[in-house]
Amino acid sequence: MVKKKERPVIIGVTGGSSSGKTTVSRAILHRLLGHSIAILQQDSYYKDQANMTMDERRQVNYDHPLAFDTDLMVKQLKQLLNYESIEKPVYDYSKFTRSSKTITQEPRDVIIVEGILILDDKRLRDLMDIKVYVDTDADIRVIRRIQRDTSERGRSLDSVIQQYLATVRPMHLQFVEPTKRYADIIIPEGGKNQVAIDLLVTKIQSILNDIGDDPISNAIDTTI
Repeated sequence: MVKKKERPVIIGVTGGSSSGKTTVSRAILHRLLGHSIAILQQDSYYKDQANMTMDERRQVNYDHPLAFDTDLMVKQLKQLLNYESIEKPVYDYSKFTRSSKTITQEPRDVIIVEGILILDDKRLRDLMDIKVYVDTDADIRVIRRIQRDTSERGRSLDSVIQQYLATVRPMHLQFVEPTKRYADIIIPEGGKNQVAIDLLVTKIQSILNDIGDDPISNAIDTTI
């Protein structure tokens, strides 16, 4: 009989905006096909701002720790650690607030927690088994952010540049970059660093092999 895990393995993946966190997370996920694994993104936990006007929402500093509902994220991550399902919030980037919809997230044996400030809060750090920092040069990150926000999030070029200069860059220097000291593994060049990803996946596989997989729950969840 295969031994059931006492609790899921939590992998934290962080780094600056557009550093390649999602690319690294997806690379890990696809390298572990056949295992019970899911991704939980910090962006889903931006605070609900339905009580604010659109102009007020646009003025919010979305790169500050206070922009996130960390209490809810900690609560739901603990539920997943207890093999309980959660109703994960959905954030609407075009409206700068939470959607009325939620996504049911079933518990998994490996949970990748991804976001720019997941290592800023000690409560989150203490729940993680492996903490990863994706380190990418600032010029690459800003170009990626411009491409993403204009094509996927309906933002104008001017608004992306203004936001980067006003909040993204200073908040990165004040809050994101300092969390590198908490990382167990630092991955330069993000998803292009196959050697680092190979080493990380090997470590995760060794943890899974030591404990043993639950044959009933073997599944993969790519909903992010």
